[in-house]
Amino acid sequence: MSLPRFRAPLRLLVLLLASTVALQAQTSDAPKPNTRLPKVLLIATGGTIAGVQDAPGSLGSYRAGTLTAEQIIASVPELSRFAQIETEQFSNGPSTSITPAQWLALSKRVEKVLKDRDDLAGVVVTHGTDRLEETAFFLYLTVRSDKPVIVVGAQRPATGISPDGPINLLAAVRVAVAPQAKSKGVMVVMDDRIISAREVRKIYQRTGGFSGGEMGMLGVVGGNGPDFLFAPTRRHGEDSEFDMRKVDSLPRVELTYSYPGGTGPRFDGQPDGVAVATNGMTRAESDVYTALRRAGVVVATVFAYGDNMSAARDPDAPRPAARPAAPGDSAPARPDSVRVPPAPAMVTAQHLTPAKARILLMVALTRTKDPLEIQRYFLRY
Repeated sequence: MSLPRFRAPLRLLVLLLASTVALQAQTSDAPKPNTRLPKVLLIATGGTIAGVQDAPGSLGSYRAGTLTAEQIIASVPELSRFAQIETEQFSNGPSTSITPAQWLALSKRVEKVLKDRDDLAGVVVTHGTDRLEETAFFLYLTVRSDKPVIVVGAQRPATGISPDGPINLLAAVRVAVAPQAKSKGVMVVMDDRIISAREVRKIYQRTGGFSGGEMGMLGVVGGNGPDFLFAPTRRHGEDSEFDMRKVDSLPRVELTYSYPGGTGPRFDGQPDGVAVATNGMTRAESDVYTALRRAGVVVATVFAYGDNMSAARDPDAPRPAARPAAPGDSAPARPDSVRVPPAPAMVTAQHLTPAKARILLMVALTRTKDPLEIQRYFLRY
Protein backbone atom coordinates (compact mmCIF):
# COMPACT_ATOMS: atom_id res chain seq x y z
CA MET A 1 0.00 0.00 0.00
CA SER A 2 1.54 3.36 -1.01
CA LEU A 3 2.14 6.24 1.42
CA PRO A 4 -0.08 8.83 -0.35
CA ARG A 5 -3.21 6.82 0.64
CA PHE A 6 -2.47 7.70 4.29
CA ARG A 7 -2.24 11.48 3.86
CA ALA A 8 -5.98 12.21 4.08
CA PRO A 9 -6.51 10.14 7.27
CA LEU A 10 -3.50 11.81 8.87
CA ARG A 11 -4.79 15.29 8.08
CA LEU A 12 -8.18 14.31 9.45
CA LEU A 13 -6.48 13.10 12.63
CA VAL A 14 -4.67 16.43 13.03
CA LEU A 15 -7.92 18.37 12.67
CA LEU A 16 -9.66 16.09 15.15
CA LEU A 17 -6.86 16.58 17.68
CA ALA A 18 -7.05 20.37 17.29
CA SER A 19 -10.84 20.31 17.66
CA THR A 20 -10.56 18.14 20.76
CA VAL A 21 -8.21 20.65 22.38
CA ALA A 22 -10.64 23.47 21.66
CA LEU A 23 -13.64 21.50 22.92
CA GLN A 24 -11.88 20.55 26.14
CA ALA A 25 -11.39 24.22 26.91
CA GLN A 26 -15.12 24.83 26.48
CA THR A 27 -16.36 22.11 28.81
CA SER A 28 -18.18 22.89 32.02
CA ASP A 29 -15.02 21.92 33.94
CA ALA A 30 -13.07 24.78 32.37
CA PRO A 31 -12.42 27.66 34.79
CA LYS A 32 -14.63 30.70 34.38
CA PRO A 33 -12.88 33.93 33.39
CA ASN A 34 -11.80 36.06 36.32
CA THR A 35 -13.30 39.45 35.49
CA ARG A 36 -10.87 41.16 37.86
CA LEU A 37 -7.91 40.23 35.66
CA PRO A 38 -6.63 42.62 32.97
CA LYS A 39 -7.76 42.11 29.38
CA VAL A 40 -5.44 41.28 26.50
CA LEU A 41 -6.32 41.10 22.82
CA LEU A 42 -4.49 38.34 20.95
CA ILE A 43 -4.22 39.02 17.21
CA ALA A 44 -3.16 35.90 15.31
CA THR A 45 -1.36 36.04 11.97
CA GLY A 46 -0.33 32.38 11.59
CA GLY A 47 3.21 31.07 11.60
CA THR A 48 4.84 28.08 13.28
CA ILE A 49 3.08 28.82 16.56
CA ALA A 50 -0.12 27.86 14.70
CA GLY A 51 1.50 25.04 12.73
CA VAL A 52 0.54 21.36 12.69
CA GLN A 53 2.09 18.23 11.23
CA ASP A 54 0.63 15.45 9.15
CA ALA A 55 2.33 13.13 11.65
CA PRO A 56 1.76 14.82 15.04
CA GLY A 57 4.46 14.44 17.68
CA SER A 58 7.22 13.91 15.14
CA LEU A 59 10.20 15.92 13.95
CA GLY A 60 8.79 16.04 10.43
CA SER A 61 7.58 18.89 8.27
CA TYR A 62 4.52 20.94 9.18
CA ARG A 63 2.05 23.42 7.78
CA ALA A 64 2.38 26.89 9.33
CA GLY A 65 -0.75 28.89 10.03
CA THR A 66 -3.22 26.03 10.55
CA LEU A 67 -4.60 26.43 14.09
CA THR A 68 -6.92 29.34 14.79
CA ALA A 69 -6.40 31.94 17.49
CA GLU A 70 -8.99 30.20 19.67
CA GLN A 71 -7.26 26.85 19.32
CA ILE A 72 -3.90 28.37 20.25
CA ILE A 73 -5.39 29.91 23.39
CA ALA A 74 -7.19 26.69 24.31
CA SER A 75 -3.88 24.83 24.36
CA VAL A 76 -2.51 27.09 27.12
CA PRO A 77 -5.10 27.00 29.95
CA GLU A 78 -2.54 28.60 32.30
CA LEU A 79 -3.26 31.92 30.56
CA SER A 80 -6.49 32.25 32.54
CA ARG A 81 -4.44 32.85 35.71
CA PHE A 82 -3.02 36.11 34.37
CA ALA A 83 -5.45 37.70 31.92
CA GLN A 84 -8.79 37.66 30.20
CA ILE A 85 -7.93 36.81 26.61
CA GLU A 86 -9.86 37.99 23.57
CA THR A 87 -8.88 36.76 20.13
CA GLU A 88 -8.90 38.12 16.61
CA GLN A 89 -7.80 36.29 13.47
CA PHE A 90 -5.93 38.78 11.28
CA SER A 91 -4.48 36.18 8.89
CA ASN A 92 -3.31 32.57 9.00
CA GLY A 93 -0.29 31.51 6.99
CA PRO A 94 3.51 31.45 6.94
CA SER A 95 5.18 34.75 7.75
CA THR A 96 7.03 34.69 4.43
CA SER A 97 3.71 35.65 2.84
CA ILE A 98 3.40 38.83 4.93
CA THR A 99 3.39 41.98 2.76
CA PRO A 100 3.93 45.70 3.48
CA ALA A 101 0.20 46.18 2.88
CA GLN A 102 -0.47 43.76 5.75
CA TRP A 103 2.02 45.60 7.96
CA LEU A 104 0.04 48.77 7.35
CA ALA A 105 -3.33 47.14 8.04
CA LEU A 106 -2.05 45.43 11.18
CA SER A 107 -0.53 48.64 12.51
CA LYS A 108 -3.76 50.55 11.96
CA ARG A 109 -5.75 47.83 13.69
CA VAL A 110 -3.48 47.63 16.72
CA GLU A 111 -3.34 51.40 17.17
CA LYS A 112 -7.10 51.78 16.80
CA VAL A 113 -8.01 49.06 19.28
CA LEU A 114 -5.58 50.43 21.87
CA LYS A 115 -7.02 53.91 21.43
CA ASP A 116 -10.68 52.82 21.49
CA ARG A 117 -10.45 50.23 24.28
CA ASP A 118 -9.53 51.71 27.65
CA ASP A 119 -10.14 48.30 29.21
CA LEU A 120 -7.31 46.63 27.26
CA ALA A 121 -3.99 46.27 29.06
CA GLY A 122 -2.17 45.44 25.84
CA VAL A 123 -2.04 43.47 22.59
CA VAL A 124 -0.21 40.23 21.80
CA VAL A 125 0.48 39.42 18.13
CA THR A 126 1.32 35.80 17.25
CA HIS A 127 3.56 35.65 14.20
CA GLY A 128 5.82 33.41 12.16
CA THR A 129 9.49 33.78 13.04
CA ASP A 130 10.92 34.25 9.52
CA ARG A 131 9.50 37.78 9.26
CA LEU A 132 8.77 38.42 12.92
CA GLU A 133 11.51 41.00 13.46
CA GLU A 134 10.40 43.06 10.45
CA THR A 135 6.71 43.16 11.40
CA ALA A 136 7.65 43.98 14.99
CA PHE A 137 9.87 46.89 13.91
CA PHE A 138 7.16 48.32 11.65
CA LEU A 139 4.75 48.24 14.60
CA TYR A 140 7.46 49.78 16.81
CA LEU A 141 7.68 52.76 14.44
CA THR A 142 3.99 53.26 13.76
CA VAL A 143 1.80 52.18 16.70
CA ARG A 144 1.39 55.37 18.72
CA SER A 145 0.42 54.08 22.13
CA ASP A 146 2.13 53.64 25.48
CA LYS A 147 0.38 50.31 26.05
CA PRO A 148 2.43 47.15 25.55
CA VAL A 149 2.40 45.43 22.16
CA ILE A 150 4.11 42.04 22.28
CA VAL A 151 5.02 40.00 19.20
CA VAL A 152 5.57 36.30 19.85
CA GLY A 153 6.21 33.16 17.83
CA ALA A 154 7.59 29.65 18.01
CA GLN A 155 10.41 27.68 16.44
CA ARG A 156 8.56 24.34 16.78
CA PRO A 157 5.00 23.62 15.60
CA ALA A 158 2.15 23.19 18.05
CA THR A 159 1.91 19.44 17.40
CA GLY A 160 5.67 18.78 17.39
CA ILE A 161 7.85 17.31 20.11
CA SER A 162 8.35 19.85 22.95
CA PRO A 163 6.63 22.80 21.28
CA ASP A 164 7.89 26.18 22.49
CA GLY A 165 4.81 28.16 21.44
CA PRO A 166 2.79 27.63 24.65
CA ILE A 167 5.52 28.82 27.04
CA ASN A 168 6.39 31.73 24.75
CA LEU A 169 2.73 32.77 24.60
CA LEU A 170 2.34 32.54 28.35
CA ALA A 171 5.41 34.74 28.85
CA ALA A 172 4.13 37.23 26.25
CA VAL A 173 0.78 37.62 28.00
CA ARG A 174 2.48 38.08 31.36
CA VAL A 175 4.59 40.87 29.89
CA ALA A 176 1.55 42.48 28.22
CA VAL A 177 -0.28 42.83 31.55
CA ALA A 178 2.74 44.00 33.55
CA PRO A 179 2.48 47.69 34.57
CA GLN A 180 6.21 48.14 34.04
CA ALA A 181 5.82 47.13 30.36
CA LYS A 182 4.11 50.45 29.55
CA SER A 183 6.03 52.91 27.38
CA LYS A 184 8.68 50.33 26.45
CA GLY A 185 7.59 50.23 22.82
CA VAL A 186 6.82 47.11 20.83
CA MET A 187 8.65 44.10 22.26
CA VAL A 188 9.37 40.54 21.19
CA VAL A 189 9.09 37.85 23.86
CA MET A 190 10.83 34.58 23.02
CA ASP A 191 12.55 32.00 25.23
CA ASP A 192 11.81 33.95 28.45
CA ARG A 193 13.59 37.03 27.10
CA ILE A 194 12.09 40.48 26.52
CA ILE A 195 13.71 42.12 23.49
CA SER A 196 13.11 45.54 21.97
CA ALA A 197 11.61 45.29 18.48
CA ARG A 198 14.23 47.78 17.24
CA GLU A 199 17.11 45.42 17.96
CA VAL A 200 15.61 41.93 17.78
CA ARG A 201 17.08 39.53 15.24
CA LYS A 202 16.49 35.92 14.32
CA ILE A 203 19.96 34.41 14.18
CA TYR A 204 19.11 30.72 13.78
CA GLN A 205 16.12 28.41 13.40
CA ARG A 206 15.80 26.73 16.75
CA THR A 207 14.70 27.59 20.26
CA GLY A 208 16.85 30.34 21.69
CA GLY A 209 17.41 31.62 18.17
CA PHE A 210 16.35 35.25 18.76
CA SER A 211 18.83 37.84 19.96
CA GLY A 212 18.78 41.49 20.95
CA GLY A 213 22.44 41.97 20.07
CA GLU A 214 24.40 44.29 22.36
CA MET A 215 21.57 46.75 22.97
CA GLY A 216 18.14 45.16 22.72
CA MET A 217 17.74 42.96 25.79
CA LEU A 218 15.19 44.70 28.06
CA GLY A 219 14.58 41.97 30.62
CA VAL A 220 13.56 38.40 31.31
CA VAL A 221 10.45 36.47 32.30
CA GLY A 222 10.80 34.19 35.30
CA GLY A 223 8.59 32.41 37.79
CA ASN A 224 7.53 35.72 39.32
CA GLY A 225 6.76 37.31 35.97
CA PRO A 226 8.60 39.87 33.84
CA ASP A 227 11.65 41.60 35.24
CA PHE A 228 12.71 44.69 33.28
CA LEU A 229 16.33 45.82 33.49
CA PHE A 230 16.52 48.39 30.67
CA ALA A 231 14.28 50.65 28.54
CA PRO A 232 14.64 51.92 24.94
CA THR A 233 15.51 55.58 24.49
CA ARG A 234 14.97 55.98 20.73
CA ARG A 235 11.59 57.42 19.73
CA HIS A 236 8.66 55.01 19.65
CA GLY A 237 5.03 54.63 20.71
CA GLU A 238 3.29 57.86 21.71
CA ASP A 239 6.32 59.91 20.64
CA SER A 240 6.32 58.55 17.09
CA GLU A 241 5.86 61.11 14.31
CA PHE A 242 4.57 58.48 11.88
CA ASP A 243 0.78 58.63 11.58
CA MET A 244 -0.42 55.80 9.34
CA ARG A 245 -4.15 56.51 9.60
CA LYS A 246 -4.33 58.30 6.25
CA VAL A 247 -1.62 56.27 4.51
CA ASP A 248 -3.17 53.94 1.93
CA SER A 249 0.02 52.29 0.69
CA LEU A 250 3.69 52.33 1.57
CA PRO A 251 6.37 53.74 -0.75
CA ARG A 252 8.34 51.25 -2.80
CA VAL A 253 11.77 50.77 -1.25
CA GLU A 254 14.20 48.17 -2.56
CA LEU A 255 16.89 46.39 -0.53
CA THR A 256 20.22 45.79 -2.24
CA TYR A 257 23.72 44.61 -1.34
CA SER A 258 27.09 45.94 -2.34
CA TYR A 259 29.83 43.35 -2.93
CA PRO A 260 33.30 43.01 -4.49
CA GLY A 261 33.06 43.41 -8.24
CA GLY A 262 29.49 44.70 -8.01
CA THR A 263 28.14 46.90 -10.79
CA GLY A 264 25.03 48.19 -9.03
CA PRO A 265 21.36 47.18 -9.21
CA ARG A 266 18.91 47.55 -12.06
CA PHE A 267 15.21 48.02 -11.37
CA ASP A 268 12.02 47.45 -13.30
CA GLY A 269 10.65 50.94 -12.80
CA GLN A 270 12.07 53.55 -10.47
CA PRO A 271 11.61 52.92 -6.72
CA ASP A 272 11.01 55.68 -4.20
CA GLY A 273 14.00 54.64 -2.16
CA VAL A 274 16.80 52.10 -1.87
CA ALA A 275 18.44 50.74 1.26
CA VAL A 276 21.87 49.36 0.41
CA ALA A 277 23.92 47.17 2.71
CA THR A 278 27.54 47.99 2.15
CA ASN A 279 30.96 48.06 3.77
CA GLY A 280 32.23 50.21 0.89
CA MET A 281 31.07 50.51 -2.73
CA THR A 282 32.87 49.83 -5.97
CA ARG A 283 33.16 52.78 -8.34
CA ALA A 284 30.53 51.25 -10.63
CA GLU A 285 28.09 50.81 -7.73
CA SER A 286 28.71 54.37 -6.55
CA ASP A 287 27.93 55.67 -10.03
CA VAL A 288 24.62 53.78 -10.09
CA TYR A 289 23.48 55.03 -6.67
CA THR A 290 24.57 58.58 -7.53
CA ALA A 291 22.44 58.46 -10.68
CA LEU A 292 19.50 57.18 -8.65
CA ARG A 293 19.84 60.05 -6.18
CA ARG A 294 19.96 62.58 -8.99
CA ALA A 295 16.73 61.01 -10.31
CA GLY A 296 14.99 61.64 -6.98
CA VAL A 297 15.47 58.23 -5.34
CA VAL A 298 16.42 58.42 -1.65
CA VAL A 299 19.37 56.11 -0.94
CA ALA A 300 20.14 54.93 2.59
CA THR A 301 23.33 53.04 3.35
CA VAL A 302 23.65 50.59 6.21
CA PHE A 303 26.61 48.56 7.37
CA ALA A 304 26.12 45.03 6.03
CA TYR A 305 25.84 43.55 9.54
CA GLY A 306 23.73 46.36 10.96
CA ASP A 307 26.33 47.73 13.43
CA ASN A 308 27.41 51.02 11.80
CA MET A 309 27.66 53.80 14.41
CA SER A 310 30.10 56.00 12.49
CA ALA A 311 27.49 58.59 11.54
CA ALA A 312 26.23 59.27 15.08
CA ARG A 313 25.34 62.92 15.66
CA ASP A 314 23.16 64.90 18.00
CA PRO A 315 19.58 63.75 17.18
CA ASP A 316 18.22 67.11 18.36
CA ALA A 317 20.15 69.06 15.80
CA PRO A 318 17.58 70.67 13.47
CA ARG A 319 19.42 69.86 10.23
CA PRO A 320 22.17 67.22 10.49
CA ALA A 321 25.15 67.71 8.26
CA ALA A 322 25.11 65.87 4.97
CA ARG A 323 27.30 62.83 4.55
CA PRO A 324 30.63 63.55 2.83
CA ALA A 325 30.41 63.22 -0.91
CA ALA A 326 30.96 59.77 -2.34
CA PRO A 327 32.91 59.13 -5.56
CA GLY A 328 30.84 60.24 -8.50
CA ASP A 329 28.71 62.74 -6.52
CA SER A 330 29.95 65.61 -8.65
CA ALA A 331 30.53 65.03 -12.33
CA PRO A 332 33.77 66.32 -13.93
CA ALA A 333 33.64 69.69 -15.62
CA ARG A 334 32.25 69.74 -19.16
CA PRO A 335 34.15 71.41 -21.97
CA ASP A 336 31.89 74.48 -21.65
CA SER A 337 32.78 74.71 -17.90
CA VAL A 338 29.16 73.95 -16.81
CA ARG A 339 29.23 71.60 -13.82
CA VAL A 340 26.52 69.10 -12.91
CA PRO A 341 25.11 69.89 -9.43
CA PRO A 342 26.05 67.44 -6.66
CA ALA A 343 23.65 64.56 -6.05
CA PRO A 344 21.43 64.81 -2.96
CA ALA A 345 23.04 63.45 0.19
CA MET A 346 22.87 59.78 1.06
CA VAL A 347 21.18 58.79 4.31
CA THR A 348 23.17 56.73 6.80
CA ALA A 349 21.53 54.12 9.04
CA GLN A 350 22.75 53.54 12.59
CA HIS A 351 22.83 50.10 14.16
CA LEU A 352 19.95 48.72 12.10
CA THR A 353 19.89 45.55 10.07
CA PRO A 354 19.51 46.16 6.33
CA ALA A 355 15.91 44.90 6.44
CA LYS A 356 15.03 47.34 9.22
CA ALA A 357 16.78 50.23 7.47
CA ARG A 358 14.50 49.53 4.51
CA ILE A 359 11.43 49.62 6.77
CA LEU A 360 12.41 52.90 8.40
CA LEU A 361 13.02 54.42 4.97
CA MET A 362 9.57 53.25 3.81
CA VAL A 363 7.95 54.86 6.83
CA ALA A 364 9.99 58.07 6.57
CA LEU A 365 9.05 58.47 2.89
CA THR A 366 5.38 58.71 3.89
CA ARG A 367 6.28 62.13 5.34
CA THR A 368 9.06 63.58 3.20
CA LYS A 369 11.51 62.98 0.34
CA ASP A 370 14.12 65.36 1.74
CA PRO A 371 17.24 63.25 2.48
CA LEU A 372 18.35 65.61 5.27
CA GLU A 373 14.98 65.34 7.01
CA ILE A 374 15.01 61.58 6.54
CA GLN A 375 18.50 61.52 8.08
CA ARG A 376 16.98 63.17 11.14
CA TYR A 377 14.47 60.31 11.38
CA PHE A 378 17.27 57.77 11.14
CA LEU A 379 19.06 59.48 14.03
CA ARG A 380 16.01 59.56 16.26
CA TYR A 381 14.37 56.16 15.70
